[in-house]
Amino acid sequence: MAVSNDELTNARGRLLEELKKVEQELVDLGAHSDGSVDVSHDEGFADAAQSTSERSKTLSIVDNLHQRASEIRAALERVERGTYGPCERCGGEINPERLEAIPWVRLCIRCAQLQ
Repeated sequence: MAVSNDELTNARGRLLEELKKVEQELVDLGAHSDGSVDVSHDEGFADAAQSTSERSKTLSIVDNLHQRASEIRAALERVERGTYGPCERCGGEINPERLEAIPWVRLCIRCAQLQ
């Protein structure tokens, strides 16, 4: 195994910290956790459009961070089960350099390209 449980746990911790920062940025932009947005009647059209664009980008980042945290959680579970390393599609070993670069990866390069 090229990546340790501690490395995955540390990566998950860093992602969760980043997620907290981005979620706070959403709050600062007037977005709520339920996806609703405060709109000020004092904002001009251009300002409102820019705010909406910024919120949309930030929500996308939050979604990506949640997805990455979920992938890391799944990788940690595979480590615990002793199934970390083989490709989930073909069963072949994932290249250790690939696991080092992307510890939560589930597929070997060949299977990832086919998908």
